[in-house]
Amino acid sequence: MPRPKNRDELLRLSNSDFNKMLGLIDSFDKEEIITGKIPFEDRDKNIRDIVAHLHHWHLMMLDWYKVGMSGERPDMPSKGFTWKTIAALNQEIWEKYQTTDYEESLKMLKRSFSEIQVLIDGHTDDELFEKKRYRWTGTTSLGSYLISATSSHYDWAMKKLRKYKKALKT
Repeated sequence: MPRPKNRDELLRLSNSDFNKMLGLIDSFDKEEIITGKIPFEDRDKNIRDIVAHLHHWHLMMLDWYKVGMSGERPDMPSKGFTWKTIAALNQEIWEKYQTTDYEESLKMLKRSFSEIQVLIDGHTDDELFEKKRYRWTGTTSLGSYLISATSSHYDWAMKKLRKYKKALKT
């Protein structure tokens, strides 16, 4: 599906890609999900790492929104980090969830996904896709940030998961 241009397309694509990703995860054996090690990644060592990463980015998006809509400027991507230091931020996120098990990570991801869907659903097409509408989104649109935090990020996860599945077969 092409990049969403309205609320309904954004809801449909984020939902569809999220469910495809969950289906792909479900296609792994329980052992591959719980104890399997991804052999080719430098940060994400297992499926839990990927799931926790997505959850945390949902939380950051929700926080940017809350702060931005209150009229303040959110720390984007996160306090102490810039878009140029994303690798260090992602490493910090990885470290944060190392004691969280897969099942809990999945519950958290599903909950934060639902919150993102509610946020999207609460806006009109103009509110989501008009560039420069909100001061905190700069020159882009709220929808752009939401696409990045949902369908684009789920595509990233599915590529990693497919690569892992392929590695298991060799």
